Amino acid sequence: MDYREIQNLIKLAGSSNISELKLKNGDFKLTIRTKDYHKVSYSATPQPAVYNVPGTMPSPSSYENFNTQANELSSDENQVQKMQPVSESKTESIEIKSPIVGTFYRSASPDKEPYVKIGDHVNVKSVVCIVEAMKLFNEIESDVTGKIVDVLVEDGSPVEYDQVLFLIDPKG
Repeated sequence: MDYREIQNLIKLAGSSNISELKLKNGDFKLTIRTKDYHKVSYSATPQPAVYNVPGTMPSPSSYENFNTQANELSSDENQVQKMQPVSESKTESIEIKSPIVGTFYRSASPDKEPYVKIGDHVNVKSVVCIVEAMKLFNEIESDVTGKIVDVLVEDGSPVEYDQVLFLIDPKG
């Protein structure tokens, strides 16, 4: 697989509604994640589409098949989201976002309890997590008082600037 083919796949993934694409060709593996990768919240963990390519890259005409599959995945995703009940607290939730790029940790160390769990009440200036950036551990504090409705990032996962980490119900 050459650089041009990888660029075409990146453009294709970016213009579709998928959030992750995995490609495997023998020992060669490629994973492409779009900017929406961490923004999608599921009730069940979806499996990304995996394409085994026998020896050569697909022709441009097979990209149309890829777009069809991506649209089918997108419509399945929408059906899953339509089936999930939407609670009032989630529609009126306030987001706590990462102020920096780094690694998300729910607790001060692996053997300690998480700072907050779903259902916990937090106040302004309550520490909710740590984001490590360049060996500096930055405590992230809540800007609002309320109840933790959802934790959107797994412990130890990389986070981007302005990525939503928690949802808080200010009425809780």
